[in-house]
Amino acid sequence: MERFLTADDLEKALRQDVSEGLTADPKWLPPKWFYDERGSALFEDITRLEEYYPTRRERAILMERAAEIAAATGAQTLLELGAGSGEKTRLLLDALGGTLREYVPVDVSGDFLAAAAGQIARDYPGLAVRSVVADYEQHLHLLPAGDKTLIAFLGGTLGNMPPAQRAGFLKGIRATMGDDDALLFGADLIKEESRLVRAYDDASGVTADFNRNVLRVINRELDADFVPEAYEHVAVWDSASEWVEMRLRSLTDQVVRIEALDLTVGFSALEEMRTEISSKFRAERLRDELDAAGLTLERCWTDPDEDFALVLARPAG
Repeated sequence: MERFLTADDLEKALRQDVSEGLTADPKWLPPKWFYDERGSALFEDITRLEEYYPTRRERAILMERAAEIAAATGAQTLLELGAGSGEKTRLLLDALGGTLREYVPVDVSGDFLAAAAGQIARDYPGLAVRSVVADYEQHLHLLPAGDKTLIAFLGGTLGNMPPAQRAGFLKGIRATMGDDDALLFGADLIKEESRLVRAYDDASGVTADFNRNVLRVINRELDADFVPEAYEHVAVWDSASEWVEMRLRSLTDQVVRIEALDLTVGFSALEEMRTEISSKFRAERLRDELDAAGLTLERCWTDPDEDFALVLARPAG
């Protein structure tokens, strides 16, 4: 296992994000801090909810199209950004069995990565598994390259980046790619507002609990005194930006102390703090953003209802 990210690095990043976000107007917190052990388990629960379609749709597309993806790329190296449990990855590993030599999972959690990658190494004994603990946004240029690399970025995570950040990320990926490499990523598609909002505001309240988990993380890691139950989960569709926003709304006037930052923050009643965006895409927007990054959209596979897309892109000639 290679490490470009340490526990100290993560703590510094959390301190910086919380300090910047809670002193901004309006306030914000980045979604990556949802995912401690509890948050990751909650998100797995979310993926099984009736309202939350993206995970099911992406898996269905992979099940149907993995052989086509393998034939189109002939990948010898699979580099997966934000690898997680690797459940959907196995569909690609199976399909790429004829050409694949190396699997490189990248994630910020070393312990979680070691467990997931270790299981894949046991299940695919002929495959070299080279785990990397890194922040894929900061360390793209340090990630190992191989021959005919397929870079996989599944789950629609690209949509969690604001447009300028997303543009820089795609350009960063393009800078690492050789002529025979390809990028495969998931993208949630535009659909009726009611379905979009329900996917982020389920009736059973699992997403609300997940949203508040960022406050529990800050309490534990930075010795803060947020009362998570004093914040209401809010999900709204921003038609101008074409994204869903998740927010936390303060139910009362309250003051929060973050001891590790020597920071006191006031919230007024009904004040909202953004915790996540999830952009939704049209085909022309995907093509334009890839073009701007020096990439060419080669294939776009969707489910029968056109809820979700898997996009294959290559370096522009």
